[in-house]
Amino acid sequence: MTQFSDLNLDPRVLQALADANYQTPTPIQAGAIPPALEGRDVLGIAQTGTGKTAGFVLPMITRLAQGRARARMPRSLVLCPTRELAAQVAENFDKYAKHVKLTKALLIGGVSFKDQDALIDRGVDVLIATPGRLLDHFERGKLLLTGVQIMVVDEADRMLDMGFIPDIERIFGLTPFTRQTLFFSATMAPEIERITKTFLSNPAKVEVARAATTGENIEQGVVVFKPHRRENEASEKRAVLRALIDGEGEACSNAIIFCNRKIDVDIVAKSLKKYGYNAEAIHGDLEQSQRMRTLDAFRDGKLRLLIASDVAARGLDIPAVSHVFNFDVPSHAEDYVHRIGRTGRAGRSGKALTICSPRDEKYLTAIEALVRKEIPRVENPLKDAPPREEHPRREEKAEKRGRRDRREDRPQREPRQPEPVFVEAAPVEVAEAPRPERAERPQREERPRREDRRPRGEPRDEKVVGMGDDVPSFIRMSFAERRAG
Repeated sequence: MTQFSDLNLDPRVLQALADANYQTPTPIQAGAIPPALEGRDVLGIAQTGTGKTAGFVLPMITRLAQGRARARMPRSLVLCPTRELAAQVAENFDKYAKHVKLTKALLIGGVSFKDQDALIDRGVDVLIATPGRLLDHFERGKLLLTGVQIMVVDEADRMLDMGFIPDIERIFGLTPFTRQTLFFSATMAPEIERITKTFLSNPAKVEVARAATTGENIEQGVVVFKPHRRENEASEKRAVLRALIDGEGEACSNAIIFCNRKIDVDIVAKSLKKYGYNAEAIHGDLEQSQRMRTLDAFRDGKLRLLIASDVAARGLDIPAVSHVFNFDVPSHAEDYVHRIGRTGRAGRSGKALTICSPRDEKYLTAIEALVRKEIPRVENPLKDAPPREEHPRREEKAEKRGRRDRREDRPQREPRQPEPVFVEAAPVEVAEAPRPERAERPQREERPRREDRRPRGEPRDEKVVGMGDDVPSFIRMSFAERRAG
């Protein structure tokens, strides 16, 4: 059996592996490390949970052990589809390179640009980044990729699903043509195969498992769920999930529950917490600090149930996951393989249960065609018993209302009086009374004609009432006479 000591790794790397109690490489590691140490391009295909991360980190550390990085010019580049996977690669690098003086920088979203710029300015040997944040630094003029010697693309098929392929092609164009490229993927979609033919030069192909196969140590099952009423499908489905968790008992030490949509992740998490389960949600819309705290709590055993979207289905190394529950059947058959691959890792046994509603049967058929076997059916634990009400307090309130209505001392309501019946009578003709004649209006006095009127400025002849006969002359004067005077 091959040992790590047989792979020509740097002695300081072997010491770090011994400290972590790692002696025997996995098949993907044993197949990828030798050609990577020779400087060849590597195309690695293996299902999730097979140790692909160490397959490129270990030879990278060995090759970079000699040399020194320059400011803003990293010597190697690792591209990851998600922040969590990038952070995990950084943790693996710290574990395996603790006896080697190499520097690293982690470029992911949700972290200040200022802190990341400070690391890049000092010079880093290994740059671990997501495509979007890497291009942000490049466009701001803070990063040069002309010094990259080794480039790694991890979880390439997940990059394709998330729409990162145009960014990957652009980043390839920014790196030197003479670089070494290590390309790892769980499946080989036609678009991924096109990229490998374009950017890899005579790669050493390492395929340790048939694409889209499930682990033999994972017990699988599917519950065919039919709601009693369509409008109650979501609440009844959550009741089935709780019944499955309770049915596993203590055997379910921890579990990941997968939903297709982010909004369902939050709803399922709140529902489980309301019923007393130790559960938290994780998806792409949460702050990075909160996502890391939730993952750390799950790894440390402080959190039992992790409700997640597919952001947590790929690449995360959480070895001791006892169960996986698919609250929704994944719409892409390949995602089923990656989801249930979170359990049964490192030689452990695991269990994966899926809830399938009638609308998801077509997706279940595609999954069974992909894995080339029928998934065993599991009886619905709530088949005979009615599902628990999503809002338990409603039953208590209804019971209290019933008790109040049945009180004997409560005054009885008076019976309703019958409403009067109105009969429409025949119309009666009524003679119209004569209208009173309108009185004639008195005719208005005829106004004098314009020519008979008093000229403007001429004094009036009539006496002024109230002033007496002796009126001062200046009062009787016209304005024209006053101006002339």
